[in-house]
Amino acid sequence: MRIRNNNNNKDDFDPNAVNEDGSPVVRVRLPKKWANEQFAFADLMMGANHIRVRCYDGVTRMGRIKGKIKKRVWIREGDVLIVTPWSFQDDKCDIIYRYLPPQADWLRKNRYL
Repeated sequence: MRIRNNNNNKDDFDPNAVNEDGSPVVRVRLPKKWANEQFAFADLMMGANHIRVRCYDGVTRMGRIKGKIKKRVWIREGDVLIVTPWSFQDDKCDIIYRYLPPQADWLRKNRYL
């Protein structure tokens, strides 16, 4: 459900918006296939911004938290992530996004995971 605020920006969403059934509206970013992004699960915290992740393609990779999200997002074991595998080293990847618990529930409910 799209609700506009009073300002002129057409892409604003009301954070208190609800669906017809009373559930809150959940915005979820999906992996971009053209950018080689995929889902992954955080397995083991290695320290120094490195996490061992289980990717959706079945490969276990060493993930590196990108600087853009390093200080803003705390990643724990079991979190659902979006990663981009390195093109020159297949056993490593960059972690670019972490899903919040309501977003992960939405992904499971809609069979993305």
